[in-house]
Amino acid sequence: MKTVPLFVTGIGTDVGKTVVSAVLCEQLKADYWKPVQAGDLEFTDSDRVKSLVSNRTTQIHPEAFRLKLAASPHQSAEEEGVTIYAGDFKRPKTDNQLLIEGAGGLFVPLSSSFMMIDLIKQLDAEAILVARNYLGCINHTLLSMYALHQNDISLKHLVLNGTFPKATMDLILKHLPTGATWSQLSEFKNLNKQNLCNQKLL
Repeated sequence: MKTVPLFVTGIGTDVGKTVVSAVLCEQLKADYWKPVQAGDLEFTDSDRVKSLVSNRTTQIHPEAFRLKLAASPHQSAEEEGVTIYAGDFKRPKTDNQLLIEGAGGLFVPLSSSFMMIDLIKQLDAEAILVARNYLGCINHTLLSMYALHQNDISLKHLVLNGTFPKATMDLILKHLPTGATWSQLSEFKNLNKQNLCNQKLL
């Protein structure tokens, strides 16, 4: 039986998607795929996940696009004379659970007319939404959940990454869609294979 891909997205940039992806790959022994890497080509998100995962089942699949500029993918691609099309993305062939990590949030543009949320839908994936506490995170989290709902994308799980005030957490969870689950990931003092493998999210 084919498993539904899991797509790790965030309420914004730098909310911890790669760490969450590594935790889930270790927990589920899932394969990992980052369709678009923009910037940090000397140590990519794929490299980081590979360095943190201990199990021997997880495979790291190559990116569809590796772009030099650390910017919005559509801008990075334009700088290199590349156009990103929806048809450029094909799920890697695997019999294993596939975990896909997006770039930034749901409306990060891959081209002028193709957004990250469109890619999630095209890949028939369920979403795992990563939120972090900052001023505005309630708005960004609820908007992200609303956008997923409006696009008929199932929110499988919400990860609250780090410490949240009780009032913030309570309000976000009050709006969690029926059927979606949630968990909280503690801050890592030292991020390494040993302490990562002890984490459970799903």
